[in-house]
Order: sequence, then structure tokens, then C-alpha cells
Amino acid sequence: MKHLIGAALAVAASLGVAGAFAQQGADTIEAHLAAAKAAAGFDFTGTLARICIAPQTAPGADVRPPPPPDRATWFTEPAQVFDNLYFVGTKFHSSWALTSREGIILIDTLYDYASEEAIVGGLRKLGLDPSAVKYVIISHAHRDHVGGAKLMQERFGARIVMGGPDWDAIEKSVNQFPDGKPKRDIVASDDQKITLGDASVTLVLTPGHTPGTVSMLFDVKDNGRPLTVAYSGGTAFNFVNDVPHFDTYIASQRKMAERAGSRNATVLMSNHSEFDNAVTKIKLMAARKAGEPQPFELGREAVQRYFKVMEECAQAARLKLLL
Repeated sequence: MKHLIGAALAVAASLGVAGAFAQQGADTIEAHLAAAKAAAGFDFTGTLARICIAPQTAPGADVRPPPPPDRATWFTEPAQVFDNLYFVGTKFHSSWALTSREGIILIDTLYDYASEEAIVGGLRKLGLDPSAVKYVIISHAHRDHVGGAKLMQERFGARIVMGGPDWDAIEKSVNQFPDGKPKRDIVASDDQKITLGDASVTLVLTPGHTPGTVSMLFDVKDNGRPLTVAYSGGTAFNFVNDVPHFDTYIASQRKMAERAGSRNATVLMSNHSEFDNAVTKIKLMAARKAGEPQPFELGREAVQRYFKVMEECAQAARLKLLL
């Protein structure tokens, strides 16, 4: 397979990524892996490694969570990333605060053990009021993203938005939420807009990672310059690995690529730093000088390549099932 991957990179360099995909059009495992490698380039190596090189192949069990890990293993400082977007996550999991004239839209809420310090404490460190969070959008109902939803709902009265099947999964879980669950609130729908003042998030239903995964599109500003973010709601293959589930996942990546393209999204974000390199990019921003590129702004072509990596890796995994 090495020669196929090398060939994909060579073609990508000489013809551009679109040409590379055309050259890798054969419906074989090797061709899909080569196309994924070409699409990833040096921008999305974490995503490539996670779902192409060593993919997860089954959903997690409904078991009681382990004790919280040591703080030093997850804590990182909050940061302002754009004029109106702030990072209040951990070293591995992201939570984003989109600010507006009328309050804050929070995207994802980490594990429960981190949400108090990283989100509530992080907002305060950045000069933001946690009680200004009016909406919390959950990309999917795994504990590393929904853990702080109950806190934000009960303490600050925030409205919680999540896909219907993922609300169902939380309600059915017996063991994963020993300290309680958020109460069912707003059920996400396709193309729904969560608007607060001058901020608006468009929801894109992208089932696959979970049945109710929600991806998003929203605008940010970099020193006053408007940019559009494509937010990928779910990535790994930790679902039932069969052909129908992969067909759903593949269709969702194509759908999100189309929606991101139609909005000319040039920023790619996710809920795991291993996929969008958020923590590393935040460190780069600390040394950014006037006129230098915004580390999170990759360009329209790169955003499209991200969803191509996900699609091609899923195509390869799907074909393996048919052997």
C-alpha cells in the first residue's frame, strides 16, 4: 500500500487535490486509503490516523464512568480565538463560546469532571459571564461532549439543543450518568438556526458517529473580517460497524461538505483537538503578529478535504466488511 499512498501524494502535488481524487477513483480499499491520505495532506493527520490507520470498530458499553483523571492530564488555559469565539475546552476535548450582543451560544460541554473549571471558570477568566449562556448546542451525546449540559441547564438556565436520537440515548442510559442527566429540551432539526442577537448557528443533521449527530455552520470575525466555520459534529467509527451504518456516515460527510461549500466555509473546527489541532493552533496564536495568517483559517479547499478524508476512510472500512 505504500506505493499507492506515495503515488496519491505525488499526484496531489502535480494536479491538485481534486485531480488526485479523480486518479484514485477505483472502488478498492487501497484506492480509498490513498485518496484519504492525499486529502489529509499535513493538515488532518490526526483524523487520518484515528479513522483510517487505527479505527474504532464498535460502540462503547453503557457502563459507569471511571474516576476522573488527574487535572494535569487535561487542563489547558482558555483563550480567545476570534473576535467573537472563545475556547473553553481541555487538552483533548473542545467547548466553544460564540458571543453576541444578547449573550453566549455554547457548543459542546466536555466531560462532567472538567466542565466546572474549564467552562464556567474559563468563561470567567476570559471576562465572560457564564450566566450569559442562553443556548448550549451538543454535537452528540457521548459523555465527553454532553457532560456539562446538566450543569449549564440547572445552574444558569441555558436551553440545551441536541439531536432527537441522542436525547433518546441519554434517557435510556442506565449507568453513564451517575450524577444525573440534562432534561430533554430543544430537539435539533436540519437547517434549524439557533440565533441569539447577532450570532446564529445553522444546524446540519449528520447521523453516523451517533444517530443524532449534529454538525454546524456559523460565522466568526477575525479583526472584523467575517469568516465561516464548518464544525464537524462526530468523527470516529465507534458505532455498529456494518454496511448500513457506514452508508449513513458516508452520506453525512458528503452532505456536510456540500453545505460547507455552499457557505464558503474556510475554517474547520471539531470537538476534539486531535482532529482540528485546536490546542496547538491556540499556542500559535499567542505569537501571531499583525498581518499574519489566522491559524484556524485553512481555506475553502482544505475544509472540503477534511470531509473527503472522513468519507474515504469510511469507504475503505465499508469495503473491508464485504471481503
